[in-house]
Amino acid sequence: MRAIRPRDPQVRPLLMQTVLPRTCPELGFQEIHVGLRIMVLVELAQRSIQIPDGVQLSIDGRTIKATGPKGTLEEDFSHLPVQFALEGKTLRVYSQWARKREVALVGTALAHVRNMIRGVTSGYTYKLKLVYAHFPITVKVIEKEKKLTIDNFTGEKTPRIVKIVGAAKVKVAGDELHVQGNSLSDVSQTAANIQTATIIRNKDQRVFLDGIYIFEKSEGM
Repeated sequence: MRAIRPRDPQVRPLLMQTVLPRTCPELGFQEIHVGLRIMVLVELAQRSIQIPDGVQLSIDGRTIKATGPKGTLEEDFSHLPVQFALEGKTLRVYSQWARKREVALVGTALAHVRNMIRGVTSGYTYKLKLVYAHFPITVKVIEKEKKLTIDNFTGEKTPRIVKIVGAAKVKVAGDELHVQGNSLSDVSQTAANIQTATIIRNKDQRVFLDGIYIFEKSEGM
């Protein structure tokens, strides 16, 4: 017998009414009373978010599309056991018969949608600092190839190449790099690629501090 688990505060029973028809060939019944009703209890884990003015949200199955002043974002949530319902200016994310994992994934999906709304409204900016002790680091952005090169890192003759993810934009401002875009995943992954590309291995990192490091994360572009 399965142990009774405590009910999550986000999980509530949903009453659904089902009317059995007069005939049911699959069950072999020829006549069923019309007034018979069955009350079905469905555990429903749900959360909702308000859509701000200036942002348009559309749902196609489990694909969410957000349009705002900073552009358009689209994300597919078909890998998550959740469903979406748009009710006016409110987006509802829910899962039926939710257990602990499904309740957590409802919050995960809602957080992704919230990041999409913030992205098309204000965008995101990550700032990185170029740090070197002796050999000056030179960074060049190649927009056509969606990559950047890091030259003369610790005196290396071969440049290190970093991939720019998605629609993120990288700007060089003196000894800083600014990564901007409306997709949080693209901006954060591009900044992470730049930082991890300058990791010095097999040496004492308390002494060899050269690298490019993230020092600020903010909304806005």
